[in-house]
Amino acid sequence: MVKDDKELESITSYEEDHIWRRLLTTQEGHILEIGLIMVLLFITALGMGYIYYPEKAHVFTGMSATNILFGRAAGISFGYSFELSNVMVICTNIIIETILVLIFYPLFVFSWRSILVIKPLRRIMERTSIAAETHQDTISKYGIIGLFMFVWIPFWMTGPMVGCAVGYLLGLRPWKNLTIVLSSTFLAVVCWALLLRKIHDKIAAYGPYASIVLVIAIILIVTVIYFLRYLRNKY
Repeated sequence: MVKDDKELESITSYEEDHIWRRLLTTQEGHILEIGLIMVLLFITALGMGYIYYPEKAHVFTGMSATNILFGRAAGISFGYSFELSNVMVICTNIIIETILVLIFYPLFVFSWRSILVIKPLRRIMERTSIAAETHQDTISKYGIIGLFMFVWIPFWMTGPMVGCAVGYLLGLRPWKNLTIVLSSTFLAVVCWALLLRKIHDKIAAYGPYASIVLVIAIILIVTVIYFLRYLRNKY
């Protein structure tokens, strides 16, 4: 019995390795590899930052985490609340969102084709699939411009990750899809940054902690939206 279990584990491990090798030979697999390389480079840069500029590294880590957890507006506001320059805020948030897209898109495609299912990401994939299918017909009427505007316009359940899922459902080739989604994402980050910079400059007159209050307010709003959405889906 023990021998059979070991043989089964060996077969399962071999099949998993074979699947990953096969997936990494596809265009989506290459995209995933690029995303993972960017993650490694970004973590390495942060690690070097903690050695030479620990205070700045804390800020960049916080800004990155805030963007991932609470969205673009919160991440950008976090950077400005610690007096980072426009260039640093924009570039960092662009890198973060590019990494998210390059990792999410291939995993979404693998999940959609039922080739690979990652349990911790299952709910995210399901929500994204529902949102993508909901907006698919509307975006298809306007083609590439429709997808570009969908990613750029800051409405709920729009954005780069849902956008690349919609692009896939529309039948766009991987690199064409990502070119549209990422170019729109870069423009959106710049627009958000310029807008939030003006807001931060104005509220700074009310006190040194006013910018932090704005970040907290954005996080609370996003948290409430997530909670209400969770309740709606549950009941």
